[in-house]
Amino acid sequence: MRFGFLFRKSRIRRNASWLVGGSIAHKFIAFFIAIWTARYLGPENYGLINYASAYTTLFFSLSTLGISSILVNELIKNHDEEGTIMGTTLVMQGVSSLLSIVIICVIVSFLNRGETLTITVVFLYSLGLFFQMMDSLKYWFQSKLESKYSAIASVAAYLISSLYKVVLLMTGKSVIWFALAASVDYLCMAVIMYAVYRKKNGPVFRFSVDKAKKLFNNSYHFILSGLMIAIYGATDKLMLKNMLTDGAAVGYYGTAFSVCNIWVFVLAAIISSYKPVICELYNVNKEAYNNKNIQLYSIVFYCSVIVSLVITIFARLGIFILYGESYLPAVQPLRICTWYVAFSYLGVARDAWVVCEGKQKYLLYIYMGAAIINVVLNYFLIPVFGVSGAAFASLLTQISTIFVFPLFIKDYRPNVRLMIKAVSLSNVKFFKDRS
Repeated sequence: MRFGFLFRKSRIRRNASWLVGGSIAHKFIAFFIAIWTARYLGPENYGLINYASAYTTLFFSLSTLGISSILVNELIKNHDEEGTIMGTTLVMQGVSSLLSIVIICVIVSFLNRGETLTITVVFLYSLGLFFQMMDSLKYWFQSKLESKYSAIASVAAYLISSLYKVVLLMTGKSVIWFALAASVDYLCMAVIMYAVYRKKNGPVFRFSVDKAKKLFNNSYHFILSGLMIAIYGATDKLMLKNMLTDGAAVGYYGTAFSVCNIWVFVLAAIISSYKPVICELYNVNKEAYNNKNIQLYSIVFYCSVIVSLVITIFARLGIFILYGESYLPAVQPLRICTWYVAFSYLGVARDAWVVCEGKQKYLLYIYMGAAIINVVLNYFLIPVFGVSGAAFASLLTQISTIFVFPLFIKDYRPNVRLMIKAVSLSNVKFFKDRS
């Protein structure tokens, strides 16, 4: 019995390491290809690519129908229905993805009338939403604790799409060809993932209307919360392009956020290592549980502050070396949005507390408030401060989701107190905590 537990624990650790390793490899390759691409395309065309990506981000929750949030649990609980669950999921997501692409094209054609290049780039980029439905196969591998296969498929697919971009860069292709890169990435992922799925004897896909209804009933509330997250994560780029009618502005903004997010995988790894401990302490020692949350918040916040100080000081030099002189207008937005990371990852770290306390239902209201305030702030700040206004709007929005909106929710006030203690370094125990 003990041996079985240890074996499973070992498999869980290996599974997690593959997930983290695959993510790091993907981000490492993506960052350097993105720099090369940005320098080649220039701020205007690079801004078009970022503008198109904002639409896919905005419609991602609609195209996936929130099923991704429940898929692993459904597969584990209904082992005998794996083929039906996977087949029904793919059909539902395929239909919703096509619908999303149509809606995107209608919106862009209306907002950007006469801008043929913009409409074409957004359409070609959005095609990736359809192929992205096959990404759901990774949850089947996760349910089997075999994430190494999906991680390998992800890296292999991205290597192929990166090679595609390199060919485009070396042959001097136009921005339209780069708009297809996301679709190439997800198409390669779909083909490789399905091939591995079949090789690992994945069950034959089947569709069931009853199963579709059940999946939708269990997942639909994730659509709205995902949409709220997407709104305050994508509207800044959309509003920049449509309010300033300047594609370069979106390019500068996207560049700023790319740089300030270079290192966040470190925070993700720290949070991932703390989550199991926090969840375990919840039912064992409430004081130690609170102290561990405070400790995590302190580490995340002050690591972010240190890195943000460095980025703020060397922003101009970093942008010049990485992207070139034409991207120097991204310096000021970078000095603002780098502080966004501290509050953003406090939100990620808070997830462990939210799950343990069972307070997930309130997240919808927080995200809804964040989406509204982000749109309002962008509306007033972009005309006055341009790209920096959008960056400042994102920073204020993120601060609101951590310290302001939770104050209006009684059940979240204890977490706000924990965060205040963490930021003020009050009662933070790093060495005395023996839990």
